[in-house]
Amino acid sequence: MMFSPLRLARGASLLVVLLAASALTPAFAQDAAPAAEAPAAAEAAAPVSPDTVVATVGGEAITEAELGFAAEDLAQELQQMPPEQRKAFLVRVLIDMKVMAKAGADAGMADTPLFALRLQYLKERALRRAYFADAIAGSVTEEAVRAAYDKFVADFVPQPEIRASHILVATEEEAKAIKAQLDGGADFATLAKEKSIDPGAANGGDLGFFGKGMMVAPFEAAAFALTDVGQVSDPVQSQFGWHVIRLEEKRESSPPAFEQVAAQLQQQLLMTTFDSTVAKLMDGVEIDIPDPALAAAVSAQTETDAAAEPAAQ
Repeated sequence: MMFSPLRLARGASLLVVLLAASALTPAFAQDAAPAAEAPAAAEAAAPVSPDTVVATVGGEAITEAELGFAAEDLAQELQQMPPEQRKAFLVRVLIDMKVMAKAGADAGMADTPLFALRLQYLKERALRRAYFADAIAGSVTEEAVRAAYDKFVADFVPQPEIRASHILVATEEEAKAIKAQLDGGADFATLAKEKSIDPGAANGGDLGFFGKGMMVAPFEAAAFALTDVGQVSDPVQSQFGWHVIRLEEKRESSPPAFEQVAAQLQQQLLMTTFDSTVAKLMDGVEIDIPDPALAAAVSAQTETDAAAEPAAQ
């Protein structure tokens, strides 16, 4: 079965971008540096050359560059150990690798057809990582993310938000009695502290600002139906009990600060940049999967991934 190259590329994009990006630091945070350098933060601040030798094994050097490559492959394991232990861990892994690699070469394993296939795979994986870091992640600069944020702010449509307080009780009779007290001039915050069974009652029942879709439906409908600041609702029931609600403030929502959405915008830019870059690379490339069952499965996976991509963004 033949596939549209663009369609196949987009279907695989979400997974590939997330996997490749997981090995990179944020594009505008700092240049990618070997994770092994973290334990040496207290040492000289001068940049470490990738050619710097950290150990030798049977006369063969282990360099800072190799530590960085190992850190990429073992990122998950490194996250689970204290920073001060990571460099020693990577050196130990590379010592084992050098010794076993030599044993494998001495045994003739480097001359087998299977090894040649594995070597080709590893070469292509390394080239993909390098291309991703340079052509895709490298283009997602702080300036690009800030430009995306500026567009986000320009397109932002303010939504109504309210700040409300409530008193939560178990029964309708209790709620009606509290409403009567409030209508008679009782202080809302005092009654909330005395009567409310909500965990937030200690602050007078203040829920802070919220927009539509953030509260359970009956509560939200009653709260947004209040028109005047200081107005108190009639008792309203939700799955948590009976509420008496007071409107404290009204305002229009504002866009979040750059720092709050920068990571999300960066991820979106990575995904869209990946898609557009791969689409160009795949232009004119034919993809043929001879096995009809596998072709159908790949096609289904492609469609699933493509449908999930907008939601992920």
